Amino acid sequence: MKIAIASDGKDLKSNVSTQAGRSPYILVFENKEILEVIKNPFAKGSGGAGFSVAYMLAEKNVDKFIAGKIGINMQSAFKEKGIKFEEENNKKINEII
Repeated sequence: MKIAIASDGKDLKSNVSTQAGRSPYILVFENKEILEVIKNPFAKGSGGAGFSVAYMLAEKNVDKFIAGKIGINMQSAFKEKGIKFEEENNKKINEII
């Protein structure tokens, strides 16, 4: 199962970001191993970040997304793409993996 986590940093000691669509980084894991560290191209700019991140992760065949807070529009996009999601607050990436 591929899991993507919104992150404030590039490594396992980073905090889970509370800003899902605008998180600075997205870490992608499979079997507890980091596959990819993505500098979120949608972190800054105009609206639609949640949809854009959801579509990007669907292209990467991600099965589940975790962030501190996931907005309603982003949740909608994940449902459309068949990606599970959950909110995890005040945790480090290594606590989830």
